[in-house]
Amino acid sequence: MTSLTPRTVARRHQAVRDDIGDLITRRPLPGPGLDQVDPFLFLNHHGPQTYAPGNRGLPFGPHPHRGFETVTFILEGELAHNDSGGGESIIRAGGIQWMTAGSGLIHAELSPAGFKRDGGPMEILQLWVNLPSRLKMTAPAYVGLQAEDIPTFTTDDGRVTVEAVSGRWGETTAPIQSLIDVQMAVVRFRSGGTFTAPIARGRNVFLYVVRGQVSVGGASVEPWHLVTLNDDGDAVAIEAGTDAVVLLGHAAPIGEPVFSHGPFVMNTREEIIQAIEDYNAGKFGPPPPV
Repeated sequence: MTSLTPRTVARRHQAVRDDIGDLITRRPLPGPGLDQVDPFLFLNHHGPQTYAPGNRGLPFGPHPHRGFETVTFILEGELAHNDSGGGESIIRAGGIQWMTAGSGLIHAELSPAGFKRDGGPMEILQLWVNLPSRLKMTAPAYVGLQAEDIPTFTTDDGRVTVEAVSGRWGETTAPIQSLIDVQMAVVRFRSGGTFTAPIARGRNVFLYVVRGQVSVGGASVEPWHLVTLNDDGDAVAIEAGTDAVVLLGHAAPIGEPVFSHGPFVMNTREEIIQAIEDYNAGKFGPPPPV
């Protein structure tokens, strides 16, 4: 068996604090000096924080999207989803939501009534994944998965647990097979745990340290940092200095122009104008009930 060569770190990018009202929010992407990690466009890290009983919950009422996919990881708490295509769920801690906005959807991401009544811990990641021009007007779709729907495997004598969200990780096939072969996982480490993921050269790696301290290819990385890697190896090697959680993904770059405006991500200004006109004309469907 040929030995793997770990990629080296190109740069560490610290998330920028950008709260939304009383919602603690950090944004590692886009950030200073980093517009995207093609096809990964955007990541918001909400929390961790604890909501008191009688809270107002999350502020993300009905809003439109076109031209990309949203992947939401519920690390703590609960999240209620409704969209104009009929997608509806309440996802609990450990679950994910994978929404293909495609040609256009209106969705709402709010705290369910029980969470607003009782409060509790909340931590959520939302990642935006671009679609190539040939797929931007694909039919919208939504999948909501609870923690028990996501296959996991352990390695390094049980010190590492991999939650396979999309694609294939080792011998484990994930429940989501994305339109553009995005491989995505949540990797949980106990202190001292190591994980090496084979990733072919030419694919872009998305690696964000949610919590804990790790080293990537021998370079130390603190929590709330996104790491860009050089294309100088065929694997990513992570070692945890403390208990840690890492969001890890990879995909082939799309290599097309990105023209974004608010909730729309297209290739040209004209396509953005068309998206706004279509939304205003009601072509995204009726706003979901909240």
